[in-house]
Amino acid sequence: MSNTILVGAQWGDEGKGKIIDVLTDQADVVVRTQGGNNAGHTVYIAGQKYVLHLVPSGILRKDKICVIGNGVVVDPVSLVEEIRGLKKLGIKIGGNLF
Repeated sequence: MSNTILVGAQWGDEGKGKIIDVLTDQADVVVRTQGGNNAGHTVYIAGQKYVLHLVPSGILRKDKICVIGNGVVVDPVSLVEEIRGLKKLGIKIGGNLF
């Protein structure tokens, strides 16, 4: 079993989320380990724009397990709003988000 870890070297937008989205195709599990809902990234898939803050970008890919790790500052209201927004866009969320 191999692991790929992406570590940022600076604060702010350095493109970590976009790199993770590219690496997601090769992953079974995508984990967000730090930050809060003030951070986030935008992913475009087939022309559709997805804005993510707390939910790992793996949620946009079929058969990926996504984990919000214990280092993430979770605002429950923001998390529920983000999940509702993703569901409105047709993203299935259930047994794939932990």
